[in-house]
Amino acid sequence: MLMVPSPAHWRHLCVLVVEDHSTYRTMMGWFLQKFGLRHELVEDGRSALVAIARRRFDLVISDCQMPCMDGYTMARAIRLHERALGHGRVPIIALTGNLVHDDPQRCRNAGMDAWLLKPLTLEQLREVLMHWLPGPPHVQPPLSPAMLSVAWPTRASLIEMFGSAQVVEQMLGSLLIEASEDSAALAHARMTLNPSLTAQRLHRLVGSLAFLGAADLEVRGSMLIAEVRAHGVVLNKPQLEAFQRDLVVYLTYLSTL
Repeated sequence: MLMVPSPAHWRHLCVLVVEDHSTYRTMMGWFLQKFGLRHELVEDGRSALVAIARRRFDLVISDCQMPCMDGYTMARAIRLHERALGHGRVPIIALTGNLVHDDPQRCRNAGMDAWLLKPLTLEQLREVLMHWLPGPPHVQPPLSPAMLSVAWPTRASLIEMFGSAQVVEQMLGSLLIEASEDSAALAHARMTLNPSLTAQRLHRLVGSLAFLGAADLEVRGSMLIAEVRAHGVVLNKPQLEAFQRDLVVYLTYLSTL
């Protein structure tokens, strides 16, 4: 498979890998080296905390079940360390071979941001890195031309459409919560290159967007469902990222109404 060049700014970033299995730890290091990323490899949570006390990392990828200190205890300690020193939140991605013992809710409760199932492929890791590593400095991704040319609904127009301010408030509150949850699930489906789950979450979002007055996003979402089902996630990556970026902007706007 032809390797896509990594973003130029990645050479200035550093990833911490916490994994007790030496072979898998070595493989992760090789993957990161292929992407031109600086990295540090440690074998348990206690060693990870020593590394984090010594320097800042841009991303932490950690196994959940490890001797000495597991990934959950490590994640909670990192969050305490960040709050105590006033540091920004470093993304922590859980690596697990078993979602029965390492369920997503337990990961979230510990302060982890996402989770991935082993074995992780090179392309899956690239998707994770593209999503969670910081972008190039001082670059704000622009809205797509489609979003710039569309008149968004106002509170007054929604009240006129649905006939009652109370109905609008209840509907917006409920739909915004559902759409935000589906958007987070869509991001995870993209990162794990899961076409079935990606299409499913897009379908749910299209239904919400039909109520929320975003005809352009609704059409784009419907087209993406067909494309993802036909060609998978990787080939639709730019379109999915643009759709989700514009979706977040739109949901943020609606939350102010």
